[in-house]
Amino acid sequence: MNHRNKLVWFLGTAIVLLVLPALSQYAGDFWVRILDFALLYVLLALGLNIVVGYAGLLDLGYIAFYAVGAYTFGLVASPHLTETFPAIRALFPNGLHTPIWLAIPLGALLAGVAGALLGAPTLKLRGDYLAIVTLGFGEIIRVFLNNLDAPVNITNGPKGILQIDSFKIPLVGFDFGIPGSLFGIGVSSVTKYYFLFLAVVVISVLICYRLERSRIGRAWMAIREDEVAAKAMGINTRNMKLLAFGMGATFGGVSGVLFSTFQNFISPESFALNESIMVVAMVVLGGIGHIPGVIVGALLLAALPEVLRYVSGELDLQSVTGGRLDASILRQLLIALAMIAIMLARPRGLWPQPEHGKAAPTPAD
Repeated sequence: MNHRNKLVWFLGTAIVLLVLPALSQYAGDFWVRILDFALLYVLLALGLNIVVGYAGLLDLGYIAFYAVGAYTFGLVASPHLTETFPAIRALFPNGLHTPIWLAIPLGALLAGVAGALLGAPTLKLRGDYLAIVTLGFGEIIRVFLNNLDAPVNITNGPKGILQIDSFKIPLVGFDFGIPGSLFGIGVSSVTKYYFLFLAVVVISVLICYRLERSRIGRAWMAIREDEVAAKAMGINTRNMKLLAFGMGATFGGVSGVLFSTFQNFISPESFALNESIMVVAMVVLGGIGHIPGVIVGALLLAALPEVLRYVSGELDLQSVTGGRLDASILRQLLIALAMIAIMLARPRGLWPQPEHGKAAPTPAD
């Protein structure tokens, strides 16, 4: 693809992304909300792609870093801590309302530290053993969040944290949680969040592209291909693995902060094991290590369940079949069949990375 075609492709994609929320809002805020969650999953998939796609480290507990970011913002931007601890209420009589420009770096930092702590004891593990350890780490975080309401109530347990602040831009006073208008056209809060999430995803994609082409990215890929050979070439595999875990977890932390400010409510149920499996499936389905493929996989698996939920509801299959066919089960079955069909047809993913030493296939005229 020459530079002119690339420019046309980028401009066309940008126009579609800018117009898409307006068309979706016309059909209903439900569809814009699906787009918002799809962008959050893209951010999660990009972070996991650093760990799985670049460094070749299978992580089944990635959703734990998503939880760390979400609960970080939930605790510092909600009434929970001031209502639970009198000492904090005395220091902040007007409540804890940490600005978002401070909360995002804090959530990213804590998630990155959690990623490094996970990576430290797993440096000598590979394959299935690494997957089991990371899976256990993700479950430990969820269980902790579910039970840290006694004897000291830190996370409010299964009840979750309520009344989390919406995203506000300081000085300007722009609140993403309140509907507004643009040139006399009403703009819902979910549409505002769409453009916020889109901007964060674009920045994240640029960071990932720079990482992929940097010395660090090449070191990660050398470890992925052959760790022994990488170590023989002088690469510090220990530090590179820790950096991969920490950098990938940072993306999860930022996504968690955005999720909590978007939802205004978080609970441990949002960070179950099936969410980790879904994010891994997004990376594998799209194409491991290939940023465009990962984005396509994330968008597909994030939007497909909700679209099928709408279709099954509209068709009212349960009533049509006299209760013999449950719509929710059928939806899950269709998703599973679609994933199986795609992986059978495209074993390397929907948009795989060109193989090493081979030129990318030239499209037929």
